[in-house]
Amino acid sequence: MIKLRKNPTAKDARRVLVIDDEPSFTRMVKLNLEDTGNYIVETLNESRKALITAKTFEPEIILLDVVMPEADGGDVALQLRSRQATQHIPIIFVSAMVSQKESKKGFYQSGGEHFLAKPIDKDTLCGAIETVLSTAH
Repeated sequence: MIKLRKNPTAKDARRVLVIDDEPSFTRMVKLNLEDTGNYIVETLNESRKALITAKTFEPEIILLDVVMPEADGGDVALQLRSRQATQHIPIIFVSAMVSQKESKKGFYQSGGEHFLAKPIDKDTLCGAIETVLSTAH
């Protein structure tokens, strides 16, 4: 269960960048995360702007779609991890390629990377973010 904050301050909230080419998905994630009071969310629907947005927004974590038309999630992650300013930011890949049933609970690890299966419910989403942030160096 998600613990809601009654009056969160900006300094308490975690900064999340959501990169996905589907505006309806990024809007839904933003609304769900901000509704908890635990997150400040920036969304981006153009993968080619990921690096500049990550540098200016300074997220603590990035949710990154795997399949996008301009540059796929793997290419974007490689670009982010090759820059000193963004290489430390943990990434959770988001994919409709694997169902929640196939991944057991919707959040899984493969090849050293974290993944979330679409569609994503709020509890799984928040749990995944907190799990990754708690283990990030």
